[in-house]
Amino acid sequence: MERKMFNDYPDVVNVTQMREMLGGMCTQVATKLLKENKIKHMKIGRRYYIPKSNIIDFIEAESNKE
Repeated sequence: MERKMFNDYPDVVNVTQMREMLGGMCTQVATKLLKENKIKHMKIGRRYYIPKSNIIDFIEAESNKE
């Protein structure tokens, strides 16, 4: 299955970009998703790096729950 979402974003995004991709959620909710490992990510120091494909996986998983 070819997934063409978020073509304007780099392959690895930061929390601000992730929030935009997920509809502008607040920083606290976005950070909670990362801390609970609901969206797989890397953390280097205090910064989160989130592969775009993991955000797409999260969106697909959430839409399949409905």
